[in-house]
Amino acid sequence: MILIDTSCWVHALRRAGDPVIRARVKALMESGEAAWCPPIRLELWNGVGGEGDRRNLRLLEDVLTELPVTAEVWQKAFNLADRCRRAGKTVPMQDVLISACARCHHVSIEHDDAHFSWLMAL
Repeated sequence: MILIDTSCWVHALRRAGDPVIRARVKALMESGEAAWCPPIRLELWNGVGGEGDRRNLRLLEDVLTELPVTAEVWQKAFNLADRCRRAGKTVPMQDVLISACARCHHVSIEHDDAHFSWLMAL
């Protein structure tokens, strides 16, 4: 299972998205390895531009595995946020939460966002 971040979904869901990223997401979908979590769903729903976007998200909701944000995920996110602050890094809250979710569920993150490379190395 691989958690696909919003930074990749935006490419995958747009015709003009980066073809390399689109291909990676497509391969994960076809293999059944693609997953998301509530913060990623929320980010995508927050960016809905029209009925086509809504239809695509509803389809994804029917087929993707959703990794839950549990109490353990929240605690790991709190700890990770503290480590970021101590390291002098300001990271968006949703990226901290998504990273914590991936760690708790023992999955990697498919992303196009430098924050994740740094977070996952902590």
